[in-house]
Amino acid sequence: MAKTSALGPSVRPGTVVEFMHGDQPQLAWVLEEASGKLRIWSINKREMKMPTARVLPWHGPVHNSEANKQEIQDILNKHQESRGEIQAGLDVMELWELAQGELETAPLTWFAGLLWEDASPDEVAALGRAMLTAKTHFKFRPPNFEIWSAEKVELKMQQKAEEKEREAVTSTGQTVLKELWEAYNQGRKPRLPVLEPELADSLKRILTRKIGETLDETERRIWTAISKGLPDLQHLALLLAQTWGVLPVHHNYLLDEAEFEWGNEWSESFANEIKDIEDTFSNDVGDEDPLTFITIDAITTKDIDDAFHIAKDGSDYVLSIALARPDMHWDFGSPLDKAVMGRATSLYLPEGTTHMMPEQFGIGLYSLLAGEKRPTMIAEFRLDSEGKLMSVTPRMAWTTTKANVTYEVADAAIKDGTDESLVIAHSLAEKLVQGRIESGACIIRKPEPEVTVEGEGTQTKVDITLKESSPRSELVISEFMILANSAMAIWAKGNNVPLLHRTQDIALPQEAAGIFTEPTEIMRAVKLMFPPLLETAPKRHAALGVPAYAPITSPLRRYTDFINMAQVCSFLESGTPRLDKDELNTLATQLGLRVRAVGAVQRFRPRYWKLVYLAKHRKQFQSAVVVDDNGPMATLAMPHLQVNVRAPKKLLGDKLYPGQQFQINFARVDALTNEIRIGEALEE
Repeated sequence: MAKTSALGPSVRPGTVVEFMHGDQPQLAWVLEEASGKLRIWSINKREMKMPTARVLPWHGPVHNSEANKQEIQDILNKHQESRGEIQAGLDVMELWELAQGELETAPLTWFAGLLWEDASPDEVAALGRAMLTAKTHFKFRPPNFEIWSAEKVELKMQQKAEEKEREAVTSTGQTVLKELWEAYNQGRKPRLPVLEPELADSLKRILTRKIGETLDETERRIWTAISKGLPDLQHLALLLAQTWGVLPVHHNYLLDEAEFEWGNEWSESFANEIKDIEDTFSNDVGDEDPLTFITIDAITTKDIDDAFHIAKDGSDYVLSIALARPDMHWDFGSPLDKAVMGRATSLYLPEGTTHMMPEQFGIGLYSLLAGEKRPTMIAEFRLDSEGKLMSVTPRMAWTTTKANVTYEVADAAIKDGTDESLVIAHSLAEKLVQGRIESGACIIRKPEPEVTVEGEGTQTKVDITLKESSPRSELVISEFMILANSAMAIWAKGNNVPLLHRTQDIALPQEAAGIFTEPTEIMRAVKLMFPPLLETAPKRHAALGVPAYAPITSPLRRYTDFINMAQVCSFLESGTPRLDKDELNTLATQLGLRVRAVGAVQRFRPRYWKLVYLAKHRKQFQSAVVVDDNGPMATLAMPHLQVNVRAPKKLLGDKLYPGQQFQINFARVDALTNEIRIGEALEE
């Protein structure tokens, strides 16, 4: 075989050349050259014409131009075999390491010089082929190769890996999803192909991220491709994930949508910050307030953030409310603070409780547990004999709660008159609620069903019972909290302390004021309302019947209250609130979005479990009452479940009126899609 220079000055008949075809170099023999155009014979036994510019910048050797087609073919085959063997032995990554940092771009001969003293045409061509395949490390810009930097190589490698993963997920995903959907419809276990662990993990990740609608742009394209041909259902990804066994039956998809992590594991990432706060707390000392405080809560409550002391001063009332101060050692703006703000509120669901704060704080260091010294903000309210507010004075102090009392125990003590301070508290609470009604408050009192969930997955059991009410003690706490939140809002306004307010600045008709207990009355009242807004301007809260309302009484449970507590205590300590109004406005916008997102979990998850219960008992008749008969559909309330359902009027009879009683059962109840269809309706 003839041996000449790897790159000759020109291409003439008999020269072995290469050109790109289908993204691959292809070997050919020059039959004829004229005016920048070539007639060639390819290794695939095809005669072709092409411009000289298409030839790759390595060619040779040059053979006898008079060779016949069989001789040409044999020569090409030998070069092909030789170049393949040489390419197989090349380490292009090692070559890149040698070249990287030396030059930004160079001809192929320069690279060949790093490997051989006198490279043959086959060696040069083999190297060119190898470098063309190394797209993550070199860029071919004829006639040279550009050498990617280490940073660019890392990015290219990552992109290549992601592209490979995308291709695998897309090609397999459609088959997997189709089988999962068929298995779901047929009520059987899916028969999936054996998947590589990484591929299976990728598909599972896309399903779970789709449930929470947190797909990135690449994942969204993959989802569109692999779900093609499947029905466009709201909860398709959830159903497929549950069929696969990736997620359990009754998975709380609302948490995914809100990007809210259940439990306390989320706080493990902030162990150092938490430890610093614990250390600061343990080294802190403060004067203890002499008043004796008690708390009233449910027996299961662990995050106790309010306590009170009450006494009479002549005919006046002196009420002191102590509120937990988790802000005392807090580092606002820290990663932990941002995480807690993202959680926005604690969640109290039938399947359990998850806290806004790390549990070390929310149910530990800052919870007003009996016998434990805690930092608090104490607001002292002086009210006249009619319960009219005369003054409010906040101060900071350490307190030790005397007792954690349950609603039931406190209610019995008020009823039997065995605890004078509780009797006084109830007397004030009755005056407070009457004063709010006179100011236009719309108070709704309805049965409170308790939903209990036991077991997991298909073994889950749901039961619903009506909570035993403790009307006297519940009135005390609800009225004292409304008083504290409204009075502190007024105090803050007078002292130019910006707070986050819950506002409902609407005009309610006179008949909307009062206490409503019947389902029809409640429906009429609710239809007059608009959801409150989160604003920094103190405005009226119409439904509560107060001129302003800034939530501050639950700083362990709600971030709005936590911020308001920090605002007040910063002012008490330094004369300046922590945030000015502009800063608080910015925070209110961000926080409002999170409060709505997380609040949706609290609103809708209990209803889900109620529908699970109804689905199991759908053939049993349930008591219902018509609360709205406008339009083609009537609305019926089931007070014992606190669930409203809609039904075609023709199913209920010709004569309908609010308050009409029925016994109903259901043809279909789907907790996931919130679908309820009444089967039968019998008028009582």
